Amino acid sequence: MNPLCLLGLSDAHLVALNEPGHRLQAEARDAFVAMQAAAAEAGFQLMPASSFRSFERQLAIWNGKFEGNRPLLDADSRPLDALALSEPERVHAILHWSALPGTSRHHWGTDLDIYDPTLLPPGKKLQLEPWEYEPDGYFYPLSRWLTANMANFGFYLPFTQDGGGVAVEPWHLSYRPLAKDCAGQLTRPLVADALRLQPVAGKEHILKLLDEIFARYITTTED
Repeated sequence: MNPLCLLGLSDAHLVALNEPGHRLQAEARDAFVAMQAAAAEAGFQLMPASSFRSFERQLAIWNGKFEGNRPLLDADSRPLDALALSEPERVHAILHWSALPGTSRHHWGTDLDIYDPTLLPPGKKLQLEPWEYEPDGYFYPLSRWLTANMANFGFYLPFTQDGGGVAVEPWHLSYRPLAKDCAGQLTRPLVADALRLQPVAGKEHILKLLDEIFARYITTTED
């Protein structure tokens, strides 16, 4: 893949989904549409909550959390005061839930967050927190269906275990045939060069911690 596409700095690799505002690579789009149809036959309305996300968008999320302007949660989904943490502590706290700009799998056009709006109770907003997809959660029936069927369409869950890195994300699907190649192309030097040119909050500490960040948050997803 073109490095600019890999880093989310270009969207030349994308096509539109039927849902406005959502884009994937063409092969991943076709696989997802086929899975949507199968889900519909099973009684589910499988919808994207997030698909492609640009570097710029990921940067806004990152900087907002780092500067205390967006909610930041601890590993148990409890609010944190970002400005009460040291900058290295902030980096790790953000990385538990949000990718470093340039390293998000959402840049690749292979990954998307999903839910079923018909399962969301009236007056409730989608949170994208694990409890919503676990037993007794709103989307648990959809999760069970995906577990049984998503591999038939090439999808899998890359974040299934919290080993001190990225949180478990039962809503995050990845199209394996394309995502595996993208993951292999994402390197520390490529990310470091991109970060040096961008206004990333905490950049000095991020660059010092980049080897640890790759080992703990980027190269540990399920294959």
